[in-house]
Amino acid sequence: MKRLAFIISLLIVSSCAKDNSNFTLKGSIKDLKKGTVYLQRIDDTLLVSIDSLQINGESQFELHTNLEEPEVLYLKLDKNGEESGIIPFFADQGVTEINTTLKNFYMDAKIKGSKQQERLEEYNKMMDRFKEKNLDLIKNNLEARKSQDSSLINSSFKEYNNLILRKYLYTINFAMNNKDSEIAPYLAVSEISDANVKYLDTINNALTPEVKSSKYGKILQELISERKKQ
Repeated sequence: MKRLAFIISLLIVSSCAKDNSNFTLKGSIKDLKKGTVYLQRIDDTLLVSIDSLQINGESQFELHTNLEEPEVLYLKLDKNGEESGIIPFFADQGVTEINTTLKNFYMDAKIKGSKQQERLEEYNKMMDRFKEKNLDLIKNNLEARKSQDSSLINSSFKEYNNLILRKYLYTINFAMNNKDSEIAPYLAVSEISDANVKYLDTINNALTPEVKSSKYGKILQELISERKKQ
């Protein structure tokens, strides 16, 4: 009887948590038969779980939490006691759907949800191009070093620096063009936090009042204050 009462109490707590939530993450993981999925957020630099679900036979899942404002959350998969990957996504109140596969948990993820997520995916597509170009530069640099061609080595190094500069400038422009979205301060603090503080200031000054008072807007302002003290 005690065990039954304990189980019932857990179900009631779970039901209340679901009823009080304003965000739902649902989706499926193809070919997953058994494992645990976690909905996580960063709390004081650490990833902490805010909901979880054990999967046994069904590849579909549904997780819940309460969001005070848009923020980046994480879907984590634990299969047989081993982590299979983490999928970051920009969440907002309502429903976000993530469908992926067990084989390529992160790479195959298809995410449908907030407008912030749509803008993040637009940004990530360009970053993928920068990554491809960076791989080409690494290959060229290795070949130059193998042939001990100093002119080619210097040329590849110069191209690399130009690529980094272009990446920073693209991020700054993207943030400026999305000053009305939480994606702007998020990219500033997560992608170019070491940029010249004048560029961070430019982004911060362009933000709408609502975005400036958001979670990532406040983090950006704190970052700028710390950088100016150095």
